[in-house]
Amino acid sequence: IAESMACGAICAVTDVGDSAKIVGDLGFVAPPREPEALAKAIENALERSKNEPELGERIRSSVIDRFSLERMADRTLEALNQTTIAFIITGLNVGGAETTLYKLLERLDRRRFRPYVISLTGNGDLTPKFEALGFPIRAINLRNPFNFFALIIALRRIKPDIVHTWMYHADLIGAIAARFASAKKIAWCIRNSNLDKDKTKLSTRLVVKLCATLSKRLPKTIISCSAAAATIHEELGYDRSKTRVIPNGFDLSVFKPDIAARAKIRKELALDDQTPLIGLIARYDPQKNHIGFIEAAALIAKRVSRTRFVLVGKGIDGANETLAEAIAAKNLTDKFSLIGAREDIPAICAALDVLVSFSSYGEAFPNVLGEAMACGVPCAATDAGDSAYIVGDTGKIVEIGDARALADAVLEIFALSKKDRRVLSQRARDRIEKNFEIGDMVKRYEACYEELLCAA
Repeated sequence: IAESMACGAICAVTDVGDSAKIVGDLGFVAPPREPEALAKAIENALERSKNEPELGERIRSSVIDRFSLERMADRTLEALNQTTIAFIITGLNVGGAETTLYKLLERLDRRRFRPYVISLTGNGDLTPKFEALGFPIRAINLRNPFNFFALIIALRRIKPDIVHTWMYHADLIGAIAARFASAKKIAWCIRNSNLDKDKTKLSTRLVVKLCATLSKRLPKTIISCSAAAATIHEELGYDRSKTRVIPNGFDLSVFKPDIAARAKIRKELALDDQTPLIGLIARYDPQKNHIGFIEAAALIAKRVSRTRFVLVGKGIDGANETLAEAIAAKNLTDKFSLIGAREDIPAICAALDVLVSFSSYGEAFPNVLGEAMACGVPCAATDAGDSAYIVGDTGKIVEIGDARALADAVLEIFALSKKDRRVLSQRARDRIEKNFEIGDMVKRYEACYEELLCAA
């Protein structure tokens, strides 16, 4: 096909192998084993060739740009100079760690790094997004323990220069498999903070304990997304000398103040622009303490009756009877909107007046705070993980579990004049731009990988 196109010929092909990719939008593709469809494709090709005299030169240029011997040689040299990194993560469902990994891979310098992703619990909600980035994804379901050997085999085939594992189970299992596969340059990733025995699975606590013991031998470096999480894990026995902090980053071209998005979301919620709107964006999980937030909402509504509340996240919808009952018990049913998991989080953030994070334990670096602040939305959050560091002096921080303090914090923000609110909004966005911009995060990860390559 490419040889014919190099001669300027328009092609009609069946969709097998990379045929469609080679032809692109300069030819016609038909399903295999469908003669009538192929005949139609040939007819369209002849008609287009007759109507577009310059088409042959465009077809030839397309092949030269993509498939010439010179281009193949350039790509080969690029591949020889690339660092191969195997990213091993516990799973690919929606979560902070998974989202951060996606953002990192989306921007990683492909001229220098060749990524592979391995999920240890099969495919998840985010798998299609990862696949769209165009590099290999492998799902190995370790719920079947014999698949541990499949992980070792996969790593031996990849021959990674670096193995970067994400989350506890991947840190432990991935690092051991990497050693069996003769990969020695291993990086771990800490994405959690408090490991309260009443709220963390025994199996997870055992894995963390093993990781603490093995941290002196298995990884070359340990990357934490939060200073608070790093300190907690060092106290648990993680090797302090190997730990570094790389905070999460945010794309300010995506998360930004947006008047049109604000209007659209508020129209969906049947609210005008002047109605105070408070949001909590988090999956339904005891860690996120939605019930505690409802208590705070009741206190806020008593003081500012026009206030409305929106809950966003997986498991947050009309089918959640526990939440519905808790809201009804406070006579707040007409003030709450439960809209489930959404793809348009930047628009939802832009529609808010205050973003709340009322997590009770386990947070390391709540991404939603940075996302809201980048949209110019002030935040009120509990002092969990690095929340206080993220928010700084652009919002309010309260003690974990203190619903009254949270309500007072939100009301203090509401009490600001319009001018002071605008100043606070700009300071929030400026803080993210200065300290947590996505490009800076990616550069710090890339620098870490370069250091690993140079390490003995």
